[in-house]
Amino acid sequence: MKRRDLFLSGASLSLLADLHATQATPMNDVAASNPRLARMFPGFSQHRVDVGDTTIHVLKGGEGPPLLLLHGHPQTLACWHKVAPTLAKHFTVVLTDLRGYGDSGKPPTDAQHAPYAKRSMANDQVKVMSHFGFERFHCAAHDRGARVLHRLLLDHPDHVHKAALLDIAPTATMYASADAKFATQYVWWFFLIQPAPLPEQLIGNNLDFYLEHHVNKQNKTPGAITPDAFAEYRRCYTTETLHAVCEDYRAAASIDLEHDRQDADKRINSPLLVLWGEKGVVGRTYDVLQTWRDKAQPGLVQGRALPCGHYLPEEAPDQTALELLLFLQ
Repeated sequence: MKRRDLFLSGASLSLLADLHATQATPMNDVAASNPRLARMFPGFSQHRVDVGDTTIHVLKGGEGPPLLLLHGHPQTLACWHKVAPTLAKHFTVVLTDLRGYGDSGKPPTDAQHAPYAKRSMANDQVKVMSHFGFERFHCAAHDRGARVLHRLLLDHPDHVHKAALLDIAPTATMYASADAKFATQYVWWFFLIQPAPLPEQLIGNNLDFYLEHHVNKQNKTPGAITPDAFAEYRRCYTTETLHAVCEDYRAAASIDLEHDRQDADKRINSPLLVLWGEKGVVGRTYDVLQTWRDKAQPGLVQGRALPCGHYLPEEAPDQTALELLLFLQ
């Protein structure tokens, strides 16, 4: 019997019970300012960490080895609400809003978009974890957060023990292979990078429409995005956030690619789990495992598709939690 099958037949039974158990521990320091987040992350505490040029919003809960969770666009740390409480039974879970997103700061940009480079975002995460006394940690990340994690693995290899990348192929690989079909499916990769204020102005005229369209286009599991989660995404998706998001994407198409070119010969040294949605664009477009094997030392990469679209932690939370526990433990 395969190791995964053994895990599923035994330990996962209690895990699945955990996934659906009600936890009543209040998050007192969050409940007063955001009762919705308190409901979504029972038992977690709220923090704000100064990283130099901005501050990072953090939730922290659980006990055990440190595990950092990073979100993507157009979401916030709330995207982990179906998974984090279970992981917190085994790990000290730290969730952050990336700079520019959620309740984290939105620092001024520059002509090179350097404040929103993945290098800057990765540095934030190292400082956050160090703030809590964690110099080495696991990390799981989705979408834009996974691109931050890729840079973190290259710039700070000694800080990450094991890493999980959810539903992405490497940025440089995707841009290098872009064609008309890719540009149609990933229109925001080309629209959001246009010089300010064009995308900010056009999208800002109807933020509700844009956010709903963006989420619904990639969600292949009806009902997966809960009303509480979507309400958090909308609360945080302000005109200030929109500009920061555009800067994130502008950085990805410029300074991030330059950093990738400079590090073309570097290879990831941490064990790497790669998961993707079998109904999503990335899994239908790329040999996802091979794209990451090309970026890592031999024998370090494993992974598979999950039965969902792009939003793995929300569309397939049980499977995502199981895969993370199997890999990290």
